[in-house]
Amino acid sequence: MSEPTRDQYTFTDPSKLYADSDPKRQHQPEPGLEAKLDPKPDLGEETYRGTGRLQGRKALVTGADSGIGAATVIAFAREGADVVMAYLPEEESDAQRIASIAQDAGVQVFTIPGDLREAEYCRDLVARAAESLGGLDLVVNNGGKQVYVEEITELDDEQFDDTFKTNVYAMFWITKAAVPHLRPGSTIINTTSIQAYEPSPILVDYASTKATINAFTKAIAQQLAPKGIRVNAVAPGPVWTVLQVTDGQPPEKLDEFGEDTPLGRMGQPAELAPAFVFLASAESSYVIGETLGVTGGKVTP
Repeated sequence: MSEPTRDQYTFTDPSKLYADSDPKRQHQPEPGLEAKLDPKPDLGEETYRGTGRLQGRKALVTGADSGIGAATVIAFAREGADVVMAYLPEEESDAQRIASIAQDAGVQVFTIPGDLREAEYCRDLVARAAESLGGLDLVVNNGGKQVYVEEITELDDEQFDDTFKTNVYAMFWITKAAVPHLRPGSTIINTTSIQAYEPSPILVDYASTKATINAFTKAIAQQLAPKGIRVNAVAPGPVWTVLQVTDGQPPEKLDEFGEDTPLGRMGQPAELAPAFVFLASAESSYVIGETLGVTGGKVTP
């Protein structure tokens, strides 16, 4: 990986960033561990500089152990937010590393592992997060499942169900449970994808969930806006995370991952975190029902 920028405010050529970050052909069983990923993604550990934009906020982030979720946890913590991290129990080692980095910012960090496919876990997660943090005013529905299947005849009911439960049902369960805790000024941010607009033929179930997340975001945003609660989404393009090597992409396609973007490269989780911070902060007070694309130039409607 090339030398990182000094921080996220450093003037630089985005087409030259991470020029030496070359993904290798590799595979891990689900859910995978970021610690075993080659090359390691940039989560902003050495580059994200906080400026107090989320001071005193109380945040819940799912899929928080690695990738975009982990980068968001680090950024939120450095902006002054206390955080509850949700992730699968198998991802504990990755999660503890991120929790330690976030705690170094001087905020409270709590870890509550579990399976987003289970409604009871999702509801309990919100209740425990609000209790641990002494309230809740920022929810990031980021946890996701992505497994490629070449033919629809090979896409079994169990995977289709698991993908929708992880990506869509969990968002619904968590949002529904969180709303009674959210006061005016609170925010909900959902993670969708470029796949909502440019669905890959091998990601039928995943792309379908991401289009659903867009519609859910816009609908619930209108419902909650009169209560002073803002709901928005972030749509990443091809970003280097452990999701890609746990059958998110065919292994033979990893060495060209992201090359079809106008920037000609894959993104890094550190490049997504500022979008979540913007939508979480008061700077975006008039932004509601928006899907913010962070796609390396891939066009979204």
